[in-house]
Amino acid sequence: MGKDLVNAVFSPQDRVAFRRKLRGCLDVLGKMLDASPFEASEPMTGLEIEINLVDADAGPSMRNRRVLADLGDSRFQPELGKFNIEFNVPPRLIAGHGLADYEQDILDGLRAAAECALKSESRLALIGMLPTLQASHLVPGNLSVGERFSALNNEIVAARGDDFRIDIDGVERLRVTSDSIAPESACTSVQFHLQVSPADFPRAWNASQAIAAIQVALGANSPYLYGRRLWSETRIAFFEQATDARPDEFKVQGVRPRVWFGERWIDSVLDLYDENVQFFPPLLPEIHDEDPAAVLESGGVPGLHELRLHNGTVYRWNRPVYDIADGRPHLRVENRVLPSGPTVIDLMANAAFYFGLVSELSAAQSPIWERLDFADAAANFQAGARHGIAAMLRWPGRGEIPVVDLVLTDLLEKAHAGLDRFGVDPAQRDRLLGVIEDRCRHRRNGATWQTETVCAAEHRGLDRAASIRRMTQRYVDLQHHNTPIHTWPIEP
Repeated sequence: MGKDLVNAVFSPQDRVAFRRKLRGCLDVLGKMLDASPFEASEPMTGLEIEINLVDADAGPSMRNRRVLADLGDSRFQPELGKFNIEFNVPPRLIAGHGLADYEQDILDGLRAAAECALKSESRLALIGMLPTLQASHLVPGNLSVGERFSALNNEIVAARGDDFRIDIDGVERLRVTSDSIAPESACTSVQFHLQVSPADFPRAWNASQAIAAIQVALGANSPYLYGRRLWSETRIAFFEQATDARPDEFKVQGVRPRVWFGERWIDSVLDLYDENVQFFPPLLPEIHDEDPAAVLESGGVPGLHELRLHNGTVYRWNRPVYDIADGRPHLRVENRVLPSGPTVIDLMANAAFYFGLVSELSAAQSPIWERLDFADAAANFQAGARHGIAAMLRWPGRGEIPVVDLVLTDLLEKAHAGLDRFGVDPAQRDRLLGVIEDRCRHRRNGATWQTETVCAAEHRGLDRAASIRRMTQRYVDLQHHNTPIHTWPIEP
């Protein structure tokens, strides 16, 4: 989505013209893939971190505009809700001490943001879903200022033609309705970007899809919403339902949801963009004056603006990204499955595990996606989100296996090898993957720490609301020590 929109009201003629340009962009991308002008010499990586602002009672602080104005750092941008900001960490290689450099850069950036937040009586919270949120917080009046956010809300609401109905059956059950996409702002995540060549893109995307369940199971950090204990990573189910633009009739007809795991392995990045054009009507049909075919014909690099804008409104858990840097086009896999937090070291451990595992699985002679049925990968993803670190997954050659056993006996070794392939410093490799190993051995992640802490408070006689508030306040305090979540104590 990136930049704000020039227009926020669209006519039928705009939509017809946008579809025409969208198909033209797709044709141009196909020609570019054949000509191979893409940057692919070095495996660049990137990180985006979504952050909540909280007040003294650990409730949402609707002050992102003021905090960002005080901060004055272009790396930080508003997100959907007024209590959300996003930190776009500058991309880099992870060879050598690249992961350590990321960690220090993030810590320094968050420290500066926290100081500005304090001026607005706010604190930062890196957490998948802020546990103190209530439905009264997630309303259109609390959407961030900007045409992009209001236009997206208007278009999805119009496409839906009805209230959004959310029904999540977890440890407890939540049934609510909303007349806007404002509840989507409850979902804060971290996104990992991996730049790859066009030839390597399908292998990297397929590998990312295969391990998405493992990532979300180990990194689950969203067990509470509206005072209810739901899934270990409730954010997955909530995001899928809170932005579902399909009327009930379209669901019955098999129309795909815009928040989508997918339905098949791919052979080319074009498979994903083809599906985007085929399955999803444009939401924000803003026309750019570029003629991408003419730009390509003249030897230039087309921006493919319509293709990129449309892609930003299809919320795949692993999304293709076409972008331009230093005058050269490139492709990235944007991995979007993980919640924000709990700490920077946990976040970096998750990043090391992802980058290493995708690197190794992508290079395998017998690729995992040739042995794992796609339907099993999708079912695994739901199981990982629902049960978290206690999830049982289906895996080729292992049958039904606890996710922690799969990681400890097989996947950690592969992640080590993949980071070696990147040239990561061995001390950094062992430090970060050691966090993943210890998390599995202790069977404790953000979701388990949250639920154990709330249960302990309830056992002492506090009601649910007070227990959640106390837990969230303690979470924010402990987060700033940057110690792994599995080492955090539970109050007696």
